[in-house]
Amino acid sequence: MKIIFNRQQILAATAPLMSATSGKSSNPALEGILIEAKHPDTCTLTTYDLEKGMRTTIEAKVIEEGSYIINAQKFNQTMRVMDGEEVMLTVDSQLSAVITAGRSSHSMKALRGDAFPDLPLLESERGFTVGQGVVKEMLGKTMYAMGVNDTRPVLNGCFFEVLGDRLLLVACDSFKLAKCVKHVEIQNGNADGSDLRFRFILPVKTVNDLYKLLSDDESEELVIHMTRKHIIFHMEGLLFFSRLVEGEYIDFDRIIIQQHRIFATFDRDALLAALDRAALITEERDTRSLRSHVKLQFEEGLLKISAESATGSTYDEVEIEHEGADLLIAFRNRFLIDSVRACDCARVRMALSSPLTSVNIEPAEGGSADCEDLFMLLPVRMKD
Repeated sequence: MKIIFNRQQILAATAPLMSATSGKSSNPALEGILIEAKHPDTCTLTTYDLEKGMRTTIEAKVIEEGSYIINAQKFNQTMRVMDGEEVMLTVDSQLSAVITAGRSSHSMKALRGDAFPDLPLLESERGFTVGQGVVKEMLGKTMYAMGVNDTRPVLNGCFFEVLGDRLLLVACDSFKLAKCVKHVEIQNGNADGSDLRFRFILPVKTVNDLYKLLSDDESEELVIHMTRKHIIFHMEGLLFFSRLVEGEYIDFDRIIIQQHRIFATFDRDALLAALDRAALITEERDTRSLRSHVKLQFEEGLLKISAESATGSTYDEVEIEHEGADLLIAFRNRFLIDSVRACDCARVRMALSSPLTSVNIEPAEGGSADCEDLFMLLPVRMKD
């Protein structure tokens, strides 16, 4: 195999592919990029770690066709340090890969292309198309609440539900829940013309990678195809596929309390600023888990915020609109910051009942007609 390509172009193409390689594996093919050179002048690059994978095709001058696997980290690092814009990759029959640019050359071992693991089916007649910016915005509001190594596998990811023009995303673990609903234009991609009706769970790592790949522009399309166990995302110039989390997601609406008795409305940025100051205490290395929380005292027209640890203490006040009884409650400060920050609006409304009951955080205006956000957080038991 012999290929000549633009160095900046190959670097841009391989950058996203790196996240779909296995760091350390007993199978060296999982640590590599499958490079397939074919006439006329196309080069397909694929990475796959058995859970998720990526594929892209770039233009290249193909002198000799071939299919080989090269270690992704070594290939990417070599491309970064080579001089010049034009780079030649050669792989001989002895599986020696040589990268040449100007007067510089670097060699490494390669594997035959047939050693690459079999890919899942990357075609389907079931799917839909939605704006990339829509999905990225909704993921940004929910992904912080995903479980990580939760004993319930379905919580280690983000739940999606598509019903007609309604898109729902939910993430939840043992302490927090984020729910985002939006009515948007969704194009039906089902070949048989059946109604849009999908429910699936994306794994944590897939969500994190997808968020980085998506554009903020709602006019850029994200084409999604579904198979029984996998999902395939088509973006301009890139194909991203992943295994889905198997199982039925929890009945999240059942655990959200709707009849709270205490309500507080406050300026979001003012509260975040106070919680960030409290984080100087709650996130100190010397604090213990029992002292890593922040206390909120709700009184008439005032929210008193305090925290203490072995290294010091902090106190703050934020003006609020308060309905109901006074209440003292405590939260893990980082979880509270994440929940309030996800509620992307000027004023936030918190609904509470008791020091040991979950609270609801949502936009004070009640959201728009086509969007509904709700963030739930469990308090922590205060220690004397």
